Parts: sequence; C-alpha cells; structure tokens
Amino acid sequence: MAFLKEFKEFALKGNVMDMAVGVIIGGAFGKIVSSLVNDIIMPPIGALLGNTDFSNLKIDLSRVRDLSSSAVQKVGDIVGGADAVIADAATEPVYWNYGAFIQQCIDFTILAFCVFLMVKLMNRVAKKKAEAPAAPAPAPAPSKEEQLLAEIRDLLREQRNAQEK
Repeated sequence: MAFLKEFKEFALKGNVMDMAVGVIIGGAFGKIVSSLVNDIIMPPIGALLGNTDFSNLKIDLSRVRDLSSSAVQKVGDIVGGADAVIADAATEPVYWNYGAFIQQCIDFTILAFCVFLMVKLMNRVAKKKAEAPAAPAPAPAPSKEEQLLAEIRDLLREQRNAQEK
C-alpha cells in the first residue's frame, strides 16, 4: 500500500506532469519538423540539384558483395567445392541510403535550433523576472501607541492654533 501511495505522489507532482506534456508536444513538434524538411525544404533543394529526391539517394553495394562472393566461390572451387549459400545470399540488393541520413541530419539541425531558441527565450524571461524590482511592500499599519501619539500631537496642534487666534 505504501508503494502505491509513493507512486501516486511521484506521478502527480508538477514536474512529472510538465515533463509528460513536454514529451507529447515534443513528439508532435518532431513530426512538424520532419514535414517541414521533407515537404518544404528538401523539394526545392532537390530541384536545384536536378530533380533529386534525397530519400532516394543511395549507393548499390550489391556489386561489392557480388565481387566478394564470386571471389569466395573461386577460392571455394579451388579448395574443395562451391558454396550454394553464398550464391543465394547474392540475389538480394544491398543499398547504402545516405540520402535518408542527410534528411535526418537536417531534421536534427532544425529541431536543435528551435530548442535553442526556446531555451534562449525562457532564459531571457527568467532573467527579466529576476531583475524586475519587487513591488514595495505596503507600509505596516501603525501600532496603537503610534495612533495614540498621533492623536495627542493633533490635539496639541489644535490647542496651539486656538491660542494664536
């Protein structure tokens, strides 16, 4: 029972709830940045480079594999027979997708820049809040002694003004 109570206190603390909201908004923001990069930024860059879609940029590594597998087969023939497993593995193409990596790097750069701007803004707001002078505290109400002394002062002033007239 104590474990559940401790978990409830932890889960309902303000910091945990703020973090959960931040994670959810961050996920949505990541999708927005991905769409910005994939749908807005990359098409014009691709058009400038000759209608290139960065997600389709890749290098076919099958040639390297095929060369190495044929060399292994030749060595296998010399040593003691060809290996059928190597021939079967050589049928699937292998690609090095560097275009997708470029897009992910651009996504990261934009996202990091946006987070930097948000942190900078929050630091500026916190600094202004810390520098702002606190509102002056209202003067405390006079004590009973001070009120009595003020009444005596006012009575003496009235008597003096009455005698001068």
